[in-house]
Order: sequence, then C-alpha cells, then structure tokens
Amino acid sequence: MSIKKSNKKVSIVMGSQSDFKTMKLCKKILEKLKIKHEIKIISAHRTPYRMFQFAKKSEKSNVAVIIAGAGGSAHLPGMIASLTSVPVIGVPIESKKLKGLDSLLSIVQMPKGIPVGTVAIGKDGAINAALFAASIIALTDNKIKNKLNQWRANQTRSVKNKPN
Repeated sequence: MSIKKSNKKVSIVMGSQSDFKTMKLCKKILEKLKIKHEIKIISAHRTPYRMFQFAKKSEKSNVAVIIAGAGGSAHLPGMIASLTSVPVIGVPIESKKLKGLDSLLSIVQMPKGIPVGTVAIGKDGAINAALFAASIIALTDNKIKNKLNQWRANQTRSVKNKPN
C-alpha cells in the first residue's frame, strides 16, 4: 500500500492562556516538522459549548490528532475524546500545588472505552505529544514520515560516543 500526503492538521488546545508556556513547545516541534496545526484556548469548565463545538467539528475540519493540555482536574482531554473519534493526546500541565501529578492522574485514569494518550507532565510531555502526533500523521503521509525519520536521525547523531 502506497502512503500519500494526507493534508491533515494537528489541533493544539489548552484550558487557559497560562498553559501556553508549556503548549507552545508542541507548536515549535510541529513547525520544525512542517506539520499544519492550529492552536486554541478551550476550557472544559469555562467554555463548555466552545469545547463541544470544537470536538464535534474536528473530523470535518481535517484534524488528524488533537493535543490537549490541561492542569488541575484536567478534564479537557477526556471530554474532547468523549465527543470525537479523532485521537487525543493529553499533556498534563504542571500545577502549583501538586506539580502536575493531579493533572497526570486525571488524564491517564480515563474509564475504559474513551482512550486518551497521555504523555509526561509539562514541557517534555508537550514535546513528546507533538512527536507522537507526527508519528500518527506519518502513517498516511510520506513527507512527514521522512521529516520525522530525519528528526530522529539528527537526535541520534547529537548523542556523543564518550563523555568529555
């Protein structure tokens, strides 16, 4: 089976403006890999109608993957996943009180039947979420597959053989 360019995009969503300092790393990775993306603030608690409309329209909007960053009770990734069949990757945002452990547990403990891919807390998680989204898109887009393979090869070359 031949893989062709899919022209799909990644949606990066977050619960508040303060989450952008973490989620902007997703944007940077997707830009480096030249993957189409959009970025929005959507709160499961403060803008539930916006969240509902976004999730319900995601498939028709050519969205291949949704990366949802959320802190605290972190309902955004799971709520979006419950409304669409588009894959959702949850990024736990580091919180002040529990350092993001609350966010991680809220996202990773989804009940059976509504999966949400979950990555590490904070900035490392945001970077991995973008790379995971790229891997999903690479299944149907050779151009992205080649860029992702090049990214990994560069990463491998950057690791020294011996300590200085």
